[in-house]
Amino acid sequence: MIIAIDGPAGSGKSTTAQEVARRLGFLHLDSGALYRAFALAACERAWVGPEGDVSRARIPELAAVNVEGEVVGGTIVPLLDGRRLDQEIRTAEVTASASKVSAHPEIRRQVNAVLRQLAAQHPTGIVCEGRDMATVVFPDAELKIYMDARPEERARRRLLQRGEDVSPEKVSAEAARLVARDTHDSRRQAAPLRKAEDAVVLDTTRLSFEEQVAEIVGAARRLLGKA
Repeated sequence: MIIAIDGPAGSGKSTTAQEVARRLGFLHLDSGALYRAFALAACERAWVGPEGDVSRARIPELAAVNVEGEVVGGTIVPLLDGRRLDQEIRTAEVTASASKVSAHPEIRRQVNAVLRQLAAQHPTGIVCEGRDMATVVFPDAELKIYMDARPEERARRRLLQRGEDVSPEKVSAEAARLVARDTHDSRRQAAPLRKAEDAVVLDTTRLSFEEQVAEIVGAARRLLGKA
């Protein structure tokens, strides 16, 4: 069984997907971690511009970088040239570059190939999350979820996750940044952010983490006949 979760930044996809996978005994595939691995490679090679972009001329070289996924504790950990990555893919520089890097079809093809290979190796079930899991990578997924939340709530969560102040001014600024990223991701030519026609919309603005997880696990178990 494949559960594909899409949605904008800060909607709770990653943490929710990881817990859903744990409760169902499925593998968690974090597509964002693989894009961040490519972004880290670009940062380490000094190919990243002031806005986090990478020169179009460098993209073929970047796509040829060896990025793989290793299963560790029920989830995948990205490998860059055989090196296991951790917090170095969560820096502000890598975060800024990942969205730009992921807009290039060459990079998306590489990441999608890794995701599909990992899914094929774990037939019991996977939970994957990103921007185009249900629309491009796994269009035949048995359960498709589109997670969303108000920009202010997504901003508040992101600030808390980073251990930063959640003052109204900070939340407003972060919300504006997230909305700009949503606009960029939804307008890009390669696999834009959008809801699959048959996806279940889950607005997490007023849902607790437990409620988010329970909604998806319940839907999956009903499909599996285990309700």
